[in-house]
Amino acid sequence: MATNPIVHRRQLGAELRRLREAAGLGAKDAAKALRCDPSRVSRIELGRGTAVAKADDVRTLCKLYGVADGGKVDALLDMVTSSQQRGWWQTYEGVLPSGLDTLMSLETTAHTERAWEPLLVHGLLQTPDYARAVLNSARIHRPSDIDDLVQVRSQRARLMEDREPLPPLNLWLVLDEAALIRPLGGPAVMREQLNHLREMADSPQVTIQVYPLRKHAHPSLGGAFSMLEFDTSGPVVYVDSPAGNLYLEKQNDVRRFAHQFDLLKASACDPDESTALLERAAEEMR
Repeated sequence: MATNPIVHRRQLGAELRRLREAAGLGAKDAAKALRCDPSRVSRIELGRGTAVAKADDVRTLCKLYGVADGGKVDALLDMVTSSQQRGWWQTYEGVLPSGLDTLMSLETTAHTERAWEPLLVHGLLQTPDYARAVLNSARIHRPSDIDDLVQVRSQRARLMEDREPLPPLNLWLVLDEAALIRPLGGPAVMREQLNHLREMADSPQVTIQVYPLRKHAHPSLGGAFSMLEFDTSGPVVYVDSPAGNLYLEKQNDVRRFAHQFDLLKASACDPDESTALLERAAEEMR
């Protein structure tokens, strides 16, 4: 997968923050120099949202931080150019559901994603035919849009194998057993999906635990969520719902979802038992 502008955006932001702190200055000092709100400085340093540092911003900040090395300034300006390139998903921005572009940009730079899926196979592990069946079942997409969205999911799945210059994304998935027996797309499509899950469970960066149907209640009946963890900034929780997508970063929210995930993980089958469940589900899918 081609180098992602989000990677450069985060690297640039982390370096600008390092330089600011080395100069003994606060975000308010940087904001005053840029004539903007301190929240914009924070977003630039985190490499999130639409607050992308411009070349003039970097020159102003380098002057403020006392960066006299012309080579260092040029390197930062090169990162500005790279960070302003379009991400691969922006080719499909006309058909992407609201908020999904943010999730994909986060997945390109997170080192780990921990996810709970009560109804469907996680998007990173969906086969093309299963993804098509999921999209068709929603009955809200035009046929031409579905073709593009299936391509998006295939591209997204490549994060599990190829994410240069970063290593592949680590995924820890807790999946409700109900998602294994619902034959979306028909038995043949579902059997292929189950076999794919079984193969991915052998990947060193993938852990799959199945939450068995025999357990009547669990701590997250509310719906699917993912927690994305980063090297240079705090975790982000993504909550998926029919009413819209939420992105949570406050410590109390993150702590609450981390606790829910730990409870789900503790109650689910261990990875070996889960592999056996996947194999049995594939054999019984007729």
